[in-house]
Amino acid sequence: MNHNRLSRWLAGAAVGVALTGAAATQSFAQEQYIPILSYRVGPYAAGGSGFFGGAIDYFNLVNMTGGINGVKITWEECETEYNASRGVECYERLKKNAGGASLVEPLSTGIAYGILDRVATDKIPMTTLGYGRSDAMNGEVFPWVFPLITSYWTQASGMIKYLGEKAGGLDKLKGKKIVQIYHDSAFGKEPFPVFEAYAKQLGFEYVKIAVPHPGNEQQSQWLQIRQLNPDYVILWGWGVMNPTAIKTAARVGYPREKILGVWWSGSEEDVIPAGDAAKGYSSMTFNTPGNYPVLDQIRQKVYGAGKGNLEDKSRIGSVYHMRGVTAAILWTEAIRKAQEKYGKGKVMNAAQIRWGFENLNVDEARQKALGVYGMFPVVKTSCHDHEGSGATKVQLWDGKAWKALTPNWVMGDREMIKGIAMKTSAEYATEKKIAPACMAG
Repeated sequence: MNHNRLSRWLAGAAVGVALTGAAATQSFAQEQYIPILSYRVGPYAAGGSGFFGGAIDYFNLVNMTGGINGVKITWEECETEYNASRGVECYERLKKNAGGASLVEPLSTGIAYGILDRVATDKIPMTTLGYGRSDAMNGEVFPWVFPLITSYWTQASGMIKYLGEKAGGLDKLKGKKIVQIYHDSAFGKEPFPVFEAYAKQLGFEYVKIAVPHPGNEQQSQWLQIRQLNPDYVILWGWGVMNPTAIKTAARVGYPREKILGVWWSGSEEDVIPAGDAAKGYSSMTFNTPGNYPVLDQIRQKVYGAGKGNLEDKSRIGSVYHMRGVTAAILWTEAIRKAQEKYGKGKVMNAAQIRWGFENLNVDEARQKALGVYGMFPVVKTSCHDHEGSGATKVQLWDGKAWKALTPNWVMGDREMIKGIAMKTSAEYATEKKIAPACMAG
């Protein structure tokens, strides 16, 4: 893949908006409405267009194969530009349309925090797939929020476990120095409590270095890193910050093999612009790179019928696209689960879908039936576990494609993370005068 292809990827983003508008106006006897708080312009457009493009591709696939037990999915997009205030505006604008929102997924920690209290008041389930407020895994305090698959805190724990294995064991991290270079936002600061706890527990030095939005200038930060000479650098970046970081690290002579990226620093758009400087760079992921039957179905049925959301077909199966497909699978499975309890073939309301999210069980058998076996970890939620997994993998960029570096799913210390989450969620409950309890179905 080259720079020209990357340019085509980004150029195709605008096409998705027009296609989505057409799909949203179709008329069906039974329609399940999902608002899309997307961002297809600005410095984070690659992530937004890929993710929401993947989700809409899966919506179209579901609709072309009979819907969710005959119920068709409809949607409407609102451009947030990854801006917290615009995200709140989009949420307020779309939440009551078409009979009311089934769920919401802002794909932004800032926006997620901005509507956190609102979704509880409005009784609309919000997913934060692999990001957002990590202690929302506690469903007794956050019944309407689902940080599905893996939260930032659990990912951070997986990172430390992996770095410990690289060093020869967690005990070998004692006395070492780990730098987190981070996007100076709520997103970038989310893992602080976990890394600080591990630094105290394992005895390594933890240094935080901020990069202002959008992150296209990092010379001073990487000169500081070169002076510190850390054993490892955790790159907690997003958008244009990522290729800039990789290129600047190479320029100052810091080895890419010692850099481990958060999963939002691990897409094709992050490494292709960095060229040879990215070869050998690794990042976390909650999807296993590769091709899957569901992606072939999207190519054949959706794009074959001219209903694909993005112009460039080469984006199918890319990191962001696969995450969007994964998200849409979990959304539709929650609706399907709700139908099992409240009426097969009926439109579900937001409260019923919340129950569906809290009772998800996308096991290996279900993954095989959906054509996604191994694409993401098994997800099984409950009131006490809105995350549902906690598993991650490490992937390596070989200069042409992402390859799984860890063949098996990496599990961090979930008990430790749960302890931190229980403490901070209890503080939130006290502040908001919430009586923690599981919601009745």
